[in-house]
Amino acid sequence: QVQLVESGGGLVQAGDSLRLSCAASGRTFSSNTLGWFRQAPGKEREFVASIRWNGGNPNYADSVKGRFTISRDNAKNTVYLQMNSLKPEDTAVYYCALQVYGTNGFNYWGQGTQVTVSS
Repeated sequence: QVQLVESGGGLVQAGDSLRLSCAASGRTFSSNTLGWFRQAPGKEREFVASIRWNGGNPNYADSVKGRFTISRDNAKNTVYLQMNSLKPEDTAVYYCALQVYGTNGFNYWGQGTQVTVSS
């Protein structure tokens, strides 16, 4: 099993920055993709960013390109999401997820961390 624990959420003002962290433990699989998703109230969960096991091919949703940066530290089994120039529409619960290499979709999910951006 894999456990994912997010941290770093909070209440900030528009234009501020936050860095989310997600620590993975258990059978984390050496070759995996880690991603961030978010779900705003009344909306479906949406993809935010992902990064492959070697740190390559980071992908971003159009809504966060140029503002968010995903990175990972494999030695610490941790993935980060640096969020700059935050907007009220970024308000959501942010989830970390892990995709095992060779499988479709993300297999494991964290419990989420709340990010609230006030205008």
